[in-house]
Amino acid sequence: MLNFLPAPLLGALAFALLLLNILFWVPLLLCFAAIKLVLPFKAVRMAIDPVLLFIAEGWISCNSGWMALTQRTTWDVQGLDGLDRDSWYMVSSNHQSWVDIFALQHLLNRRIPLLKFFLKQQLIWVPIMGLAWWALEFPFMRRHSEAYLKKHPEMRGKDQETTRKACEKFSLIPTSVMNFLEGTRFTAAKHAKQESPYQYLLKPKAGGLALALQAMGDKFQSILDVTIYYPAGVPTFWGFLCGKVPRMVVRVRAIPVPPELLGGDYGQDPVFRAAFSAWVAELWRAKDAQLAALRQANTSDISSSSVRG
Repeated sequence: MLNFLPAPLLGALAFALLLLNILFWVPLLLCFAAIKLVLPFKAVRMAIDPVLLFIAEGWISCNSGWMALTQRTTWDVQGLDGLDRDSWYMVSSNHQSWVDIFALQHLLNRRIPLLKFFLKQQLIWVPIMGLAWWALEFPFMRRHSEAYLKKHPEMRGKDQETTRKACEKFSLIPTSVMNFLEGTRFTAAKHAKQESPYQYLLKPKAGGLALALQAMGDKFQSILDVTIYYPAGVPTFWGFLCGKVPRMVVRVRAIPVPPELLGGDYGQDPVFRAAFSAWVAELWRAKDAQLAALRQANTSDISSSSVRG
């Protein structure tokens, strides 16, 4: 509706609406989270957690509202049929931009349980949002380099312990555990530095996914394999606010949790680790091929439009 405005004005308006939405919902969230902190009993948790989720879903719905008001994005989405908000899901996606998170929340809100992201420890210090993520019990991970771990071996396994404890909490009520297998946003520089064998993806890091399945694999109804593609190019967050995402392509595929990948010890069993990594590599090869096909289809559409013009 407001996308006729000049891009900088539209971006400022969208940012203002985003900020107002945060300032409205986060204080409510923190009030109920404080009750759970003061009264750390299972009965209190079971009563308060649905309230926190209701608030978070309302927050996301309002984000969808200002996005509809300010954006002109055409959504090309497939694979949302048959989802159940009362089940547990493991969600995996490629990662290119902060916009990915808004897209995933917009499309999956109230179709499946609230997405719970594994976040870098430093993000807890983000003003307001760090407190909100803490209140919603998003796990904060300390990702150390191999060189650091060699000097501080006592830190090895800390992230695994964080994952295990988080999954114990997630198992109490339906939850969607979100995992970006690449571990970071895709850039051409990172792709070249890794010498990634994939054309459009970074190398996947299977450990987090393996630990989540090990901790609560019997809970997950399925793995949702999500592929996100931006035909006009990967947007910056400011570009998104300014309405510069004309089209977004999202494909969602529900994959049954392979029974042979449950119950193994990824950290200690090299045979299981190799089998799990091979399964993830095959998943990533299929996603890379899908991105190639989406790019080809988009190129063909543009060429056809040019010929017609």
